[in-house]
Amino acid sequence: MFDLNKILRENIRKLIPYSSARDEYKDSQGILLDANENSMGSPIDDITENVNRYPDPQQTELKKKISTIKGVPVESIFIGNGSDEAIDILFRAFCDPGKDKVIVCPPTYGMYEVSAAINDVSVIKINLTTETFQLETEKIISAFDPNVKLIFLCCPNNPTGNGVKAADIKLLLEKFSGIVVVDEAYINFASYKSLLAELPNYPNLVILQTLSKAWGMAGLRIGMAFASSQIINVFNKIKPPYNINAISQQLAGEALENIELVNSFIKEIVSEREKLSASLKNFPFIKKVYPSEANFLLVKMDNPKRLYDFLISKQIIVRDRSKAPLCEGCLRITVGTKEENLRLIQTLNNYEKQ
Repeated sequence: MFDLNKILRENIRKLIPYSSARDEYKDSQGILLDANENSMGSPIDDITENVNRYPDPQQTELKKKISTIKGVPVESIFIGNGSDEAIDILFRAFCDPGKDKVIVCPPTYGMYEVSAAINDVSVIKINLTTETFQLETEKIISAFDPNVKLIFLCCPNNPTGNGVKAADIKLLLEKFSGIVVVDEAYINFASYKSLLAELPNYPNLVILQTLSKAWGMAGLRIGMAFASSQIINVFNKIKPPYNINAISQQLAGEALENIELVNSFIKEIVSEREKLSASLKNFPFIKKVYPSEANFLLVKMDNPKRLYDFLISKQIIVRDRSKAPLCEGCLRITVGTKEENLRLIQTLNNYEKQ
């Protein structure tokens, strides 16, 4: 059913990608007089070697490390300037402006809709189910038409924190002739496995992940897309030639060698998440703490604006999600350190007494 060429924009199919100097000559050794770099060097004390030179446009060494950790071939990996770059490329590759559509399932990550607006692509919104926040698969399937090119699914979902049933995602992959994008930004905190192992089974599956959450590198802006080599080739056609700077490539590569430390962070965050959830449930003004597979909790209460303002006055910043569909009365609270969570609970005790 899925045919990549049928949904690829014609101008992208015909596109001859920009060929950078480092694409044509990959070795960094020798006298490099091919890229109009500053041969005198850099005026800063390098934290990486040769920042006066352009970085590897294909992030080869970083992809090798990611490939080993994720069990995905290098040719099935795209590295972007955050996951947002991968999201934008999906629109530019597969959606004709003013003609095509995408499906999103609110409440969900807001950049899907923002990127659609930037690219002049219509959005079909099919809300998740009330309370359990699962997919309305029948409604989604009934919305299919030839101009629907992408479906965006966030799993674990942001801002609700829950996982989405894998069987529902697979059903959509089987029924849809376009691309199903599964955003797994929070997958490291979940009790279930990533869908990465399903990539060989579904040529229309694109999985997004990031180093911003569990890996603690939000400042580096390293996002990843995993898909068939054919789809990744399309990504590489469109991306800027040097989209990931040399320092980010080096630091991300070093971080990926510390898996045991990151796993200890994840274990501690999940433990603190459960403790925080249990503590929040003791407050009478909190109506519900939703189950979470992420590093945050969605919390429903009587007067979210009043509590939000009170926490800000105490220099504790949470996210007001009460205007998002199905999230009326809710704040989203990121799981902090043990000390930060304790301070939050103490502050909520003071709020209750006033």
